[in-house]
Amino acid sequence: MPLRLVDYRITRFQFARDRVIGDSQVRADDANVVALELIADNGAVGLGFAQTLFVPMPAEAEIGRIFRTELWPALEGGYPSALVHRVGRPRGGNQRTPMLPFGEAIQVALWDLAAKEAGLPLFKLLGGTRGRVRAYASGLDFHLSDDAFAELFGHADAIGYSAFKIKVGSPDFDWDLHRIELLKKSVRKNALVMIDANEAWGAKEAAAKLEKIHRAGHDLLWVEDPILRNDYEGLRLLRRACPWTLINSGEYLDATGKRILMEEGATDILNVHGQVTDVMRIGWLAADKGIPVSLGNTFLELGVHTACALPEVEWLEYSFQNFDHLVEEPVLIEDGFAYAPERPGHGLVLSETARKQWHRPELLGRDALGEAPHNPRVGAAPRQRQTANDC
Repeated sequence: MPLRLVDYRITRFQFARDRVIGDSQVRADDANVVALELIADNGAVGLGFAQTLFVPMPAEAEIGRIFRTELWPALEGGYPSALVHRVGRPRGGNQRTPMLPFGEAIQVALWDLAAKEAGLPLFKLLGGTRGRVRAYASGLDFHLSDDAFAELFGHADAIGYSAFKIKVGSPDFDWDLHRIELLKKSVRKNALVMIDANEAWGAKEAAAKLEKIHRAGHDLLWVEDPILRNDYEGLRLLRRACPWTLINSGEYLDATGKRILMEEGATDILNVHGQVTDVMRIGWLAADKGIPVSLGNTFLELGVHTACALPEVEWLEYSFQNFDHLVEEPVLIEDGFAYAPERPGHGLVLSETARKQWHRPELLGRDALGEAPHNPRVGAAPRQRQTANDC
């Protein structure tokens, strides 16, 4: 008999980050995460994660009430292998966003169970024939001092990365140029460089600044989200004005927006994230149009499965966040490649040690979080927390 959903478990985590992360628009120095475990009638567990970046999750009891009221009725008794393919047609008042961001967690947990039922690693269930994808080092580094920035990327270079993405978009454009120069001094000579402006610029402003970067002798593999996500005309202008680099966009758009972005010819590379079903659907369309795809940050690098399954994906983002302690065995990243786990499902299991040590059923103030859990992949990078003014 096929697996059916009979129960779920929610575990709230809250802990300090080992460095401040952010871009020209936002910053965060703590982690607010919920582990969602969907439980099948044979005891199999599907694991997914939800997180909020800039405000803490409510208390665990309230999270559970919201999930039980808004989301569980559509899942209870369902077959994971069928639910992953379900297409809804929300109308009127049904066209709304849940109070908490559980969409990705549910998709990932359902696909975990579906792959376990099939006895396959998720990337193979999705049709993948390769088990690894190139990874680039991403610092989420806008608020780091120059010393911390150089140490982080220097460490990434030392452990095998050859492609690096940094944040730009400062009101002081000389600062942007300085950070590109500092990156190139911190990593290998022939490194691939990407920049991410997080929509800080207007279209003509972006064209002028990218031209200055080019004239300063900096070759860029791509510029990510240089302008507003739905400024399709402006993005097309940039593609024409800056043929020496690629435009990477789509991160902030839903599946419909990504489709329009491609139909408008407004990006060279489509940026996707962690909702497995949505990523596969839009990835198939990108493949049909011959548009390359990049996997942006996905929680605990679970995007490696869709990256290995889609033919147009060359790159997966890795940003050295201190989440590895949440699972028994994280995704392997070695010598600049991310390897999809060969275990049935997506291969990640919630750590019982983390459940005991970092479970926070009640909301804690920032000062009560204590020392950040260490990310062993970061090496000796400073654990400083600086403000934008310290840049």
